[in-house]
Amino acid sequence: MTEQTVDLDKHRGMAAQKATDLRRALSEVEAQVRELREREADLENRMMTVPATSWPEAAVKARHLLNLYAASLPAEDTRHRALVAALLDDFVRLSGED
Repeated sequence: MTEQTVDLDKHRGMAAQKATDLRRALSEVEAQVRELREREADLENRMMTVPATSWPEAAVKARHLLNLYAASLPAEDTRHRALVAALLDDFVRLSGED
């Protein structure tokens, strides 16, 4: 038995290497998506359980909810997309963030 590891990627053909690279990349992306979903669920749980103490804090929650809503709209629903964009612009203007 040897203590040196064998790099199996060197012994694969080009098609097998590409397939392996794709599987590895997909696995990494899936792990990142899972982590993002967990973080988003944690954020939303905190938003639900901790009441806002000011209008700016309430606006942060509203922005998040509006972004979720806008993401679910079909591309052809330009009227509601424009309404969400106008409201988000109002939040920025009224909060002095511009």
